[in-house]
Amino acid sequence: MANEQENVEALDAVVAGAGFAGLYALYRLRAMGLTVRALEAADDVGGTWYWNRYPGARCDVESMAYSYSFSPELEREWVWTERYAGQPEILRYLQHVAERFDLRPLIRFRTRLAAAHYDEAGGLWRLTTERGGRLAARFLVMATGCLSQPRVPPIAELETFAGRIYRTSQWPHEDVDFSGLRVGVIGTGSSAIQCIPLIAAQAAHLTVFQRTPNFSVPAHNAPLEPAARRALMDNYPPFRKALREGFTSLLPEETPQPAALELAPEERERRYRAAWEEGGIKLMFCISDGITSKPANDTLVKFMHDRIREIVHDPAVAERLLPRDFPLGTKRLCVDTDYYATFNRPNVTLVDLRATPIVAATPAGLRTSAAEHALDSLVFATGFDAVTGALLAVDIRGRAGRRLADDWRDGPRMYLGLMAAGYPNLFAITGPGSPSVLSNMVVSIEQHVDFVAELIAALGARGARTVEAQAAAQDAWVAHVAEVAQGTLYPQANSWYMGSNIPGKPRVFLPYVGGVGPYRRKCAEIAAAGYAGFELHA
Repeated sequence: MANEQENVEALDAVVAGAGFAGLYALYRLRAMGLTVRALEAADDVGGTWYWNRYPGARCDVESMAYSYSFSPELEREWVWTERYAGQPEILRYLQHVAERFDLRPLIRFRTRLAAAHYDEAGGLWRLTTERGGRLAARFLVMATGCLSQPRVPPIAELETFAGRIYRTSQWPHEDVDFSGLRVGVIGTGSSAIQCIPLIAAQAAHLTVFQRTPNFSVPAHNAPLEPAARRALMDNYPPFRKALREGFTSLLPEETPQPAALELAPEERERRYRAAWEEGGIKLMFCISDGITSKPANDTLVKFMHDRIREIVHDPAVAERLLPRDFPLGTKRLCVDTDYYATFNRPNVTLVDLRATPIVAATPAGLRTSAAEHALDSLVFATGFDAVTGALLAVDIRGRAGRRLADDWRDGPRMYLGLMAAGYPNLFAITGPGSPSVLSNMVVSIEQHVDFVAELIAALGARGARTVEAQAAAQDAWVAHVAEVAQGTLYPQANSWYMGSNIPGKPRVFLPYVGGVGPYRRKCAEIAAAGYAGFELHA
């Protein structure tokens, strides 16, 4: 392309993003014979694992499950080293995938999609990048990620702070040395819980600014034993099948569990202790009704409160770390290494922002309503505009110029979390109304990309040019997603699952909680019925 400003690159498909979803979409669409290009804002592949390089960044799904299943050769040749892979290892894996399948030539790096307008006459998406480049494509695949649009809360006079400011969601590529420094971390979500122990071990003093305490369970991370790893690699097909067909896609064994209150207190405690000692998220799944019954959930909450009080030596600090406002699991259950124990260190201070909110930044630190905290560095670990943020960051306009942002003013509306009525040939990978963030993302990504690829193939077989969701099918699915959520405890929390962390965002439960296996079967039924709920046009 001689001049990006003057030329329009014509393609069959454009993929926005080059993380797990974008890379697999490139692989599938190219294999179908389509001309395809990915647009990626970063200067390398990786998506969330490119940007989130903060100390301790690690996946909370076990590494042998958090990986692609589409290539048996890839499964055999990549050797995971830890139970829970860290960011550097996951990034190396995705770089290896891009190189092994020769995907890099299909990606335009340092290029962010700014606008996507549908041209009805031409049956094309006309795309503009932030650098002014123009493309035209029949199909647009939004592989922009569920946790990729950072949230940075406003702090008065932040520009006056004389120290260094870091964000976990956009961490520097070079090592950051906090030795001898006074560091403040704002936030106690997953990213903060992972980085706080490591920063505390290095800094002269760490001040943690907490608005809402969070539940976190120990990871008990460890190197993978070669024999166990090889046994699983040799048994990958049934392992993958179990993940795809299970309810959560997070655990390979999903045997039926008893209801909490059916168990004697001693047996319940033994069961919770065993899950705690094993590590990871199994605590949520060792009873059948932890997310649907408040009395059952209360037993999990009490167990967690008891563990926090055991670990944290100062009773006053322990009490401030106890989540009390929401049922366990209704905000993302975090997985940590020594998070609660970090508050036993003499160089760590916990500040309760509910009792003493931040008033403003100063040149020397942060001032709360009670005191000024001297800081040399400030770390924002304040989360994301989840699920919809990255989609709405693009100016997307469908038929008759309708804006996606307007259509979603009262909450996102998609059929299966895949397509929106009025937006032909536009696909969202793990979009709102799909299992997405409640699942193993790689399992859900592969299922969505496969569905999209097969739907595009069906268009060709029928001589059709466009596909979009039917409005009635979309409405019915949105209502179903909301109804299933109301049967759980999730709406009781002011969580990013509900959009509650973003001022002005509609309070709507964003993912689908009906289960990965049931959702997959529903999609298969829809495809077998000739893509019921979709309109195919010549």
